[in-house]
Amino acid sequence: MSPRPRKASDADVFAAAVRVMSRVGPADLTLAEIAAEAGLTAGALVQRFGSKLALLRAMSKGAAEDTNRFAADIRAAHASPVAALVAYARCVAGLAPSPAALARNLAYLQLDLTDRYLYPSLLRQAQTTRRAYRSFVDEAIAAGELVASTDAAALARAVDTVVNGALMTWAVYRKGPAADWIERDVRAALAPYLPTRPRAGRARRRR
Repeated sequence: MSPRPRKASDADVFAAAVRVMSRVGPADLTLAEIAAEAGLTAGALVQRFGSKLALLRAMSKGAAEDTNRFAADIRAAHASPVAALVAYARCVAGLAPSPAALARNLAYLQLDLTDRYLYPSLLRQAQTTRRAYRSFVDEAIAAGELVASTDAAALARAVDTVVNGALMTWAVYRKGPAADWIERDVRAALAPYLPTRPRAGRARRRR
């Protein structure tokens, strides 16, 4: 007797949906294709979620809830808070493996902005990301990686804005990977807040 097929968890289904969404826009997204990607039947997804929109709403809620954990994992992987901030910003490039993929993700963003159930999760995820940037900046100030006079709230907001803007400008200019493009702009935003170090020649005493 062959073993019964493993039942896909919600996380498995959401991961399958992300893969399908990277290939097709909202108009072409179907439960059947998500089910095939997850190794299930469309009927099983209908029974579990009810509809494609309901699946997207559950997926969006889960992503919002996972953002804190994701930020904590990034911070734990880096000794430097500035390095953690840059790494977190680079991860946003996952929305843009290609300009076409970013265009599809922007189409899904339209749904997030207009659906009354999707929008709260979008907002919560954005707020959590902003708080993560603020936490990284606060720690960087405490560690001396950023100057003590840094307005942490203002810089966190600026970084958040720079990351999202860099994603869009990369799609236009298309030079190198999106992650590298984002990192360059984030480091430029941080540059005025880095402690200055005296040049070697100026440290010498005059005789």
